[in-house]
Amino acid sequence: MLHDPNHIYIFDTTLRDGEQVPGCQLTTSEKIEIAQELELLGVDVIEAGFPISSPGDFQSVVELSKAVKEPIICALTRANKGDIDSAVASLKYAKRPRIHTGIGASDMHIQYKFNSTRDEILARGVEAVKYAKSFVEDVEFYAEDAGRADLAYLARMIEAVIAAGATVVNIPDTNGYCLPDEYGARIKYLKENVKNIEQAIISVHCHNDLGLATANSISGIQNGARQIECTINGIGERAGNTSLEEVAMILKVHQTLNLHSNINSKHFYHLSNKVSRMMNMPVQPNKAIVGKNAFAHSSGIHQDGFLKHRQNYEIINPEDVGIPSAEIVLTARSGRHALKHHLERLGYLIEKVNLNEVYDRFLNLADQKKEITDNDLLSLMGDGTEANYNESSIKMKTLNVIMSGDSIPEATVTLEISSQEKQATATGNGPVNATINAIESIIGKKPSLKEFNIQAMNGGSDDISRVDMLLLLDGKSYDGYGFSTDIVRASANAYLDAVNKFLS
Repeated sequence: MLHDPNHIYIFDTTLRDGEQVPGCQLTTSEKIEIAQELELLGVDVIEAGFPISSPGDFQSVVELSKAVKEPIICALTRANKGDIDSAVASLKYAKRPRIHTGIGASDMHIQYKFNSTRDEILARGVEAVKYAKSFVEDVEFYAEDAGRADLAYLARMIEAVIAAGATVVNIPDTNGYCLPDEYGARIKYLKENVKNIEQAIISVHCHNDLGLATANSISGIQNGARQIECTINGIGERAGNTSLEEVAMILKVHQTLNLHSNINSKHFYHLSNKVSRMMNMPVQPNKAIVGKNAFAHSSGIHQDGFLKHRQNYEIINPEDVGIPSAEIVLTARSGRHALKHHLERLGYLIEKVNLNEVYDRFLNLADQKKEITDNDLLSLMGDGTEANYNESSIKMKTLNVIMSGDSIPEATVTLEISSQEKQATATGNGPVNATINAIESIIGKKPSLKEFNIQAMNGGSDDISRVDMLLLLDGKSYDGYGFSTDIVRASANAYLDAVNKFLS
């Protein structure tokens, strides 16, 4: 098979192996939505499902085949004609179909799963490949539990299925058993002992039972494999599969490997969140690449070094994986540099602030709380409603909202901009929306509202509400915070807080 010897094919099995996790089942429309995102991401192969397993899985493969144009669409089967017939029928609309068939290769599986012999299992594997090949050109063979299989027998099996027409040979560490050097040695053994190995692509499919899936996959490609089977967020059976975002960023960061993929890493964060939400599988905060703490700096030493030169403590730019920026988290371990960074972000002029005095008060508060919020900093600075912006900041002078019966809410806003007052009136689908529309008509910009959260500070009918907003303008994110006993005014304060940041 002719292919770029330095290209690593990314085979995504989020919609097949990933969906086998209890509680992660998706509807066909949800699968199509994720598949189209995977196409944008740049994956080479999408394993769309196991068609014989259920009518729903069969229909999902059919519809994905219609919806996706560029990636190969792959359907999983066992080594029998019924499974393969079902896969063939499900792939009839695929532009680039692949059948993924296979059978157990370890003596454990041969004896206790199939109650068979090595020769009988090998013959069944060969027969399945030949049968699949009669329908499609692209046939992938998996040697299940290859991580524990006898090496000489595994090589014999792989040579036989390639001779039967397999274009890709999958060497799964099905139970996540292998150590990286052991797994890499298996791939190297096949490269050196299977005489027709150059006629097929070697694929690695590693599970994470011992936390080694990513390491084993990388070891596999270092020893000659050229396809990695993986999932978004590393979801999958038991402890999960190889994480797509991890292996892709390893290839990107370690240029000395001289290996590359077609992955556009800027889509990772968005797609990770979408998969997490749709499959009801939260991403652990310390998850590499896409976890919420992956680019958060808490230690004072780290924060100081990061703020001086980000590469002191970051080997990946967060923007490269779709995260707007790194986060400096304020805790009792934070230093003056981090505190200064946040105060400036909130609009305070540091040359007018006694930083040492504020830092002492900050440490006293941080000893009492796990994490310091912007609201805490505002309180620390003696301001409970809005930040002390410089003289050129936009300030709200008046806000009047009219709501009567079933009529559309109307807001009139007066802003002070460079010592001049400007007023506008607007309607909206609610009082907050009307207020924001009025502000936008004055400032002449319309950023996208990405997040909007309301939180009661203490409780009670006269409680102060805190509103957090995240606005997106020209590809950059700006956060805003507002406080008031009136939710509409708190929302307006938060919106103006963000506006002042992108206009400054």
